[in-house]
Amino acid sequence: MRAAPIVAVFIVQAACAFFFVSDILASVLGIRTTPISWEMRELLEIGAAIGLTLGVFLGGVMLSRALRQRNVAEERLRRASGAFLDLLQERFAEWGLTTAERDVALFAIKGMSTAEIATLRSTSEGTVKAQTNAIYRKAGVTGRPQLLSLFIDDLMREDGTVRAAANGKKDAA
Repeated sequence: MRAAPIVAVFIVQAACAFFFVSDILASVLGIRTTPISWEMRELLEIGAAIGLTLGVFLGGVMLSRALRQRNVAEERLRRASGAFLDLLQERFAEWGLTTAERDVALFAIKGMSTAEIATLRSTSEGTVKAQTNAIYRKAGVTGRPQLLSLFIDDLMREDGTVRAAANGKKDAA
């Protein structure tokens, strides 16, 4: 929606609000003012009614538009979340990760420490370190930042293709 109509409605509403508030304050405080003609008063009241009606209508239109945009953004986020999970599973299968390695890789990507992963999996930290090293070797990376970078790079590709694994396969693009 263009800004000019919204600004015009705002100006009409502000002018009418100023008139009515100043008129009420003058009456309450006993300030004498020069009376205006009844025709002018009627025009101001009609203008205020039109401004308020337009304000309600435009507010409804803008609220409706904002809710639609929010729903679109939520749907995109839901799809991106689903795409990320699909991408994780695809990569884990491509790398031939065991079920335990998949769990450890997921926890590592989520940013959990080795000790936290060991506690969650009821294993020793040494086991988790061995599993993370196997994951890095199978993925062709040297650590967590590179592992996470693989997924981020895939999600950010503009052409929608998925990059081939770093373990010697050719690029899919």
